[in-house]
Amino acid sequence: MERITISIDADLLAFVDEACAARGYGSRSEAIRDMLREAANAETAAAEQAPCVATLSYVYDHETRDLARRLADRQHDHHDLSVATLHVHLDRHECLEVSVLRGPSGAVRRFADGVVSQRGVRHGHLHLLPDTEPAAPHNNSHRHD
Repeated sequence: MERITISIDADLLAFVDEACAARGYGSRSEAIRDMLREAANAETAAAEQAPCVATLSYVYDHETRDLARRLADRQHDHHDLSVATLHVHLDRHECLEVSVLRGPSGAVRRFADGVVSQRGVRHGHLHLLPDTEPAAPHNNSHRHD
């Protein structure tokens, strides 16, 4: 570890102190390190061909005409990016899906944009992380017994 000194205005320091309290950091240094790691991860994952792992979460109205089929078709068309998907029925009309994705950041972003821009999809969020490990092959086949 290197020790550095920084100058920070009162508003930013208050933000750091609030983050420390809200998230349970033991020190300002831990909070600032995490914030810098998050910014570095976002910058690394932003490159078009940078390998990433990601979660795409979105809520959609399953009664929107043909939406469930369009979403399933999109996932099948991009099976090379998909690791796993969780589907949850929130209520009579809305479903939550969380997809774990892996591949080049640009391809993952384009896939996510194509999903969340569908009519009837709301609250979409893509969270990218750099993938520093070589991709292990995964089997996307589904077993139906």
